[in-house]
Amino acid sequence: MTAVGNQTSDSPGVGPLAQVTSGVPATGRADRPRILRVTGPLVEITCPPAVAMHDLVALGNARLPGEVVAIHGDTATVQAYEYTGGLAPGHPAEPQGRPLSVRLAPDLLGGVFDGLLRPLTGTGDLLTTSGPTTGEPDLVEWSFTPRVSEGTRVAAGDVLGEIGASVPLRLLVPPDLSGEVTRITSAGEHSSDAVLAMVGGHEVRMAQSWPVRRPRPVARRLTADVPLNTGQRAVDLLFPVARGSTVAVPGGFGTGKTMLLQQIAKWCDADVIVYVGCGERGNEMADVIEELAELTDPRTGGRLVERTVTIANTSNMPMMARETSVHTGATVSEYFRDMGLDVVLIADSTSRWAEALREFASRMGELPAEEGYPAGLASQLAAFYERAAAVRTLGGANGSVTVIGAVSPPGGDRTEPVTAHTERFVRCLWSLDRDLAYARHYPAVSWSESFSRDAAGLAAAHARADDPDWAERRGRVARQLAEADRLAGLVELVGITALPPRERIGVLAGRLLREAAIQQNALSPADAYSTPEKSTALVEAVLTVIDRCAELVDSGTPVDAVEAVDFTPLLRARETAGPAETAPVTAARDTVLARLKEAA
Repeated sequence: MTAVGNQTSDSPGVGPLAQVTSGVPATGRADRPRILRVTGPLVEITCPPAVAMHDLVALGNARLPGEVVAIHGDTATVQAYEYTGGLAPGHPAEPQGRPLSVRLAPDLLGGVFDGLLRPLTGTGDLLTTSGPTTGEPDLVEWSFTPRVSEGTRVAAGDVLGEIGASVPLRLLVPPDLSGEVTRITSAGEHSSDAVLAMVGGHEVRMAQSWPVRRPRPVARRLTADVPLNTGQRAVDLLFPVARGSTVAVPGGFGTGKTMLLQQIAKWCDADVIVYVGCGERGNEMADVIEELAELTDPRTGGRLVERTVTIANTSNMPMMARETSVHTGATVSEYFRDMGLDVVLIADSTSRWAEALREFASRMGELPAEEGYPAGLASQLAAFYERAAAVRTLGGANGSVTVIGAVSPPGGDRTEPVTAHTERFVRCLWSLDRDLAYARHYPAVSWSESFSRDAAGLAAAHARADDPDWAERRGRVARQLAEADRLAGLVELVGITALPPRERIGVLAGRLLREAAIQQNALSPADAYSTPEKSTALVEAVLTVIDRCAELVDSGTPVDAVEAVDFTPLLRARETAGPAETAPVTAARDTVLARLKEAA
């Protein structure tokens, strides 16, 4: 892999990962560092004075990438990001003098990469990586339009030009650079590795390099108060998330975590999607890649994959690359965020990431904490979710990174460390219920165990968007569902006929809300995605029907007659109406109201 950054050779701490995986045989002095011991992914090397923590090291003649994780006197311990078979004591080890960094460029869009952001194109049917055998990135020609002239003084984050792509991309002054523009390339088609400008004597290219564990700088953080529309009614209505916020999606096996995250990746209104498959099964990642390639982007009419970056570090890939993949995803997200874009980072799943941390800590001989996880698990999770934010960029634009992380608690036990710590740090929790999933209720988001700390702030945003009743409507649906759950226990004990008429209407109301408004069909072209207008129409239609049923019972109409009414048009309205249609919903409501009038 060849990587070209916009930093010059004297830029400290930043450099291309590609130099580690170029496949060039190691040559140099006889006293260069050597490998002392190989223990799985951990490699001990002789430590030269210039080596620092988290520095990149090329191991062996194959120059496998590794990262310094411990230094003891004249010995350094390196975690390798590849299979270490073939490495032996005496083989060369070449410190790179820079932290683990990745190449950031517009050609990330539409690509599939491993945990170190190396392209997986051309690797065959099985997604595997092994250092220099990974394919070279495609150097695509991009249209460039300059927005500054020579002699202009610019600061970090300022826009130098615009790049033509499926989303509006910009060429920015790197965060560590400022000065006078001494050269700017004219408009036209250019490779991502071409020098497009000279600022303060330094070259600026579309492609740049950035350390994965260092957050990119911003001017300041903003209050996250703009809703992220996911197209999933259970989420947008009951547990909404703001752009720049954080979400955890815990659920046991078979509860639909991956399906829900895939739907959000397909339909949410973010500008760029970064999907990190962290330790998940390869067939699931293959499904994601295949479906994204086939979907039409409702914004541009092109392919949805053109504004998606997929990082596939599946369960059969190296364990330590899995640990790095979430940091890589965060770095890619921040790169596009700095251009003033709204980015959604989906990590599926953080439990597999935590398992990699546990295995690494065990190999390092660290004292285990709860269930064998390292004592620093909570701080590692906090640092990851901390990279989500709505920000004012260095260039003065507004951008955001929203982090959605799946959690896979063993046996559905939400008291296990990863789930318990994650719940402390996230703003929203979409807990998936096994009973709902087995009842084929999708999405199986539990309205009794989930929460959204963003809801209060988003109520004001909806009021500004001419929907002042949003908070009241949400509160009423939540109360109605909670009441239906309470009554369900009584029905199991004494039967529905033993309940008072008004409470029997409460049971009916819960069923109508669940089946007509909350539930969705991810396989239906009409119902897989729901616009805010359609969601509002469905909920208001159901609430109107519920109110009418209660009025009839209060006025003396037998509850049996109300329950006998055919509500099928209302229950099918979500399927008969298109994703943005409201007229069929209104017609179904009116049909049911007419039938209720006849029952009276």
